[in-house]
Amino acid sequence: MKMVYAIIRPEKLDMVKKALEEKGYVAMSILEITGRGEQKGILLEYRGENVEVDTLPKIMIMMVVDSYDVNKIISIIREVGRTGRIGDGKIFVLPVEKMARVRTDETWG
Repeated sequence: MKMVYAIIRPEKLDMVKKALEEKGYVAMSILEITGRGEQKGILLEYRGENVEVDTLPKIMIMMVVDSYDVNKIISIIREVGRTGRIGDGKIFVLPVEKMARVRTDETWG
């Protein structure tokens, strides 16, 4: 099993979520986060003054999936979440040693 962390633009969430659901990947946790990458924030104008915004709003999607599904999930997120501009996000994949369901006594790994 693998944990997929995908950091994407907030405006892409609905499209990415729908594309994943259409392919059968419905279980996910979604967090609103802030962060910065290569763009190092942006410069905005507020009440006639320039204001530097150091971190930008992002969405993190977390999914635990079978190892053989990882490349397919990465492809879906890239295809639907891409704008072609700096700040589109990153995808991280980590191993999951064990998973247990709270409601039942089911355990994997």
